[in-house]
Amino acid sequence: MTNIKKIITLSRPLYRFTLLLSLLVLVMSVLQQVQPFLIKFIVDNIQKQLTEQSGDLTTVSWLMLGILGVNLLAAILNSLSMRFGDYINSRLRRFLTEKFYTHVFTLPQKYFDSEISGKILNQLSRGIQSIQDFMGMLTNFVLPALFQSIFTVGILFYYNLLIGGLALAIFPAYIYISHYSTKKWGEKEVAKNQLEDMTRGRISEVIGNIRLVRGFMAQLSEWKLVSKTLAKVNQIYDRQSTVYHLINFVRETSLELVLIVISLITFYQTFRGQLTIGEMVLILQLVNQIRWPLFGMSFILERIQQAEAGSKEYFAVMALPSEEKLNLSPQPVKRIISKPSLRFENVSFRYDADSQTVLHNLSFNILAGQTVALVGHSGAGKSTIINLILKFYQPTKGEIYLNGRPYSKLTHQFIRSHISLVFQDNELFSTTIRKNVSYGMGRVTDREIIKALKQANAFDFVMDLPGKLDAQIGERGVKLSGGQKQRIQIARAIIHNSPILILDEATSSLDSKSESAIQQALENLMKDKLTIVIAHRFSTIQSADQILVIDQGKLVGAGTPQSLAGKPGVYSELLRYQIAGNEKLLAKFGLH
Repeated sequence: MTNIKKIITLSRPLYRFTLLLSLLVLVMSVLQQVQPFLIKFIVDNIQKQLTEQSGDLTTVSWLMLGILGVNLLAAILNSLSMRFGDYINSRLRRFLTEKFYTHVFTLPQKYFDSEISGKILNQLSRGIQSIQDFMGMLTNFVLPALFQSIFTVGILFYYNLLIGGLALAIFPAYIYISHYSTKKWGEKEVAKNQLEDMTRGRISEVIGNIRLVRGFMAQLSEWKLVSKTLAKVNQIYDRQSTVYHLINFVRETSLELVLIVISLITFYQTFRGQLTIGEMVLILQLVNQIRWPLFGMSFILERIQQAEAGSKEYFAVMALPSEEKLNLSPQPVKRIISKPSLRFENVSFRYDADSQTVLHNLSFNILAGQTVALVGHSGAGKSTIINLILKFYQPTKGEIYLNGRPYSKLTHQFIRSHISLVFQDNELFSTTIRKNVSYGMGRVTDREIIKALKQANAFDFVMDLPGKLDAQIGERGVKLSGGQKQRIQIARAIIHNSPILILDEATSSLDSKSESAIQQALENLMKDKLTIVIAHRFSTIQSADQILVIDQGKLVGAGTPQSLAGKPGVYSELLRYQIAGNEKLLAKFGLH
């Protein structure tokens, strides 16, 4: 019941709405109890007329109007409660989604590095649905079921102690069997949810990498993987269903036997004259209505178990410690450093306590306005340095300084407000050119967007697109070429105009012509900025002020491109490989 307590606590902002809906539903349940009494009085009047000729037709007519009025009022209240329930449901969904989404933004980067996005979304969807179902059940079933149970058993005790005792005995037995049934169901539900999360996560990955899947003709193997997992889900579900329906058979059969016994006692006492016909009709109606609160209680137990299992991952994510503070103010963080410098002082890093150290005692300075290139073999630690500069991760040891101010004392948002990014992997959204270029900014005019596109050498191809600035570019910019996507990223960085610029292998996947066009755009972007470049093509970093050579997480060399080229080491080795490769290619085509 741990998660149920969390659900109730989490839903505190909606308490007043939930209370109003509960009272509305309670009034409806009271009205449902009025009709059996009205019918009793009608039957008694008819019996008097048939036996004593003393019935009152006017009274019967008024009682019939009373039944009509009660039913009409119940219908009106039912419509109101359903509308109010929809109102609460939509607010609850929004509240829970915003709560989850806000918290996700504050989680450490390592959480996203180890989780599949499709799995996270599935956990969010299932968690919210189970919480919604539980809260709806709480308002629509708990109070009415409790009220009707007390009312029905009380009236039956009033007319006959034996009948009242039998009716009362039904409840604990029925609830115990229902609890046992839902417990057995819930034991399998967790395992089923884990398999379904894996399946949804895999499907999401496949859709995101559909070209890779098709290119390697792996559709069948991916289909088999999902099919095999779903078959396991069905096996669990089959066992769940078998156990549930066997227990349900015992539960329902026992209930019907007890209700038949109560009905026989009622008929017998009416036959003996101990009960009137009207009282018999009232008791039989109440006995028939016992099913509703019993089914309601069973439904409540099922929803509690489903909510407990379904919200488990939702609350597991919500319980993860936040690493960042999220400022939800619409006002952007104001920069206060116009000419920033960066300093690493004995910085070491590893991803977690069980992993190897990735960076070892790095110390270096990057002055304002400098262009610095990070060079090294793949896996040397270059991208990790960028992640630390962006404060995606915290150093295990040492400190990073921004203009002499320690990173540990600065907020994530303050640091990132000084940084613009151009990624290697074309980080774009499936929306328009306009929204991708202005992403992360407040109000940006078309004039500013066009100016940025021109500086990024992207204006001409954008104007050729259908819709121009409003052209839809598809998921991750799939409708654009590699060079076009990079130039949109550069235009976005130009719009931000941050004093620190990070270029993460921005031209590594481009052909020579595209690289030349983008290099010119990058030169426009890099003016008067502290620029950090990760590049495998050394032709793109020959104008860098400083090269930092990283090898196995250590700084093994630093200097200008010219000074490092003449020294033995990683830089000169990589440079020779590239020169030799280019010379070999030129010789092959007779151009050398």
